[in-house]
Amino acid sequence: MPTNATFSEFSKACVSRVEQALEQQLPGTSIEPARLHEAMRYATFNGGKRVRPILVYASGQACRGAPEALDIPACAVELIHSYSLVHDDLPAMDDDDLRRGKPTCHRAYDEATAILVGDALQSLAFRLLTHHQDQLPADTCLQMVRLLATASGSRGMAGGQAMDIDAVARELTLPELEIMHIHKTGALIRASVQMGAMAAGATEQQLLLLGHYATAVGLAFQVQDDILDITSDTDTLGKTQGKDAAANKPTYPGLLGLDGARQKAQELLDEALNALVDFGAEADQLRHLARYVVQRAH
Repeated sequence: MPTNATFSEFSKACVSRVEQALEQQLPGTSIEPARLHEAMRYATFNGGKRVRPILVYASGQACRGAPEALDIPACAVELIHSYSLVHDDLPAMDDDDLRRGKPTCHRAYDEATAILVGDALQSLAFRLLTHHQDQLPADTCLQMVRLLATASGSRGMAGGQAMDIDAVARELTLPELEIMHIHKTGALIRASVQMGAMAAGATEQQLLLLGHYATAVGLAFQVQDDILDITSDTDTLGKTQGKDAAANKPTYPGLLGLDGARQKAQELLDEALNALVDFGAEADQLRHLARYVVQRAH
């Protein structure tokens, strides 16, 4: 993946690479319990944008890391993300019928299977990181396990989901909304960036700057999601349009207005790009990705 590739070329190469790795790491459907393994693959190979693996590869490239050292961290973050979507879609959570234009896992299979799919994908993510010592030192693998566990748990993604549930029908201030999304969406995005950098042997200063970048990108991603929930449609989004408003959830457009939310997304993009000023052309894919996050249509 050369640094002079276009973002489209780079992202396609990343998606191809991580999907080949996921194909190798996920249990085959001929292995028992076959139906669970089939459902795990259904939940993982369902047309996702693979933004988090792309972040792993892009941050690794920014720190001049070898792509083969990035494959397992990229798989791990995507497995955690896939599990979170399966559980988010459950009737006890968002109760959604569509995900990426296809029936959600509990609709395609059943609720019990969907719960087990999430459990199994999560445990597989950590298993992969602990079996990565052929590419990385054991202490680096341990740091990545700790980072991903924190980003996934009550101090990260799961905690953000709990805040989101608690916030239904409540009016939040902008700082409260940002804290919620720093946990719910931003924690895994930040982990993706930092794990890619760790796998590439980043310095402490590089990790600090990339952490600032990731925090801004994570919030920008959520702001744009909130905007698209209003301005896009179900076919384009691949999920039910307007569900946040229907569920009376706090959003950036609800708090700032649509124009204010767009301005907020631009401010966050500027913050992300400013965090990369000390990096050279090797960080261009991170710059392209930040722009993509606030310009995407789905």
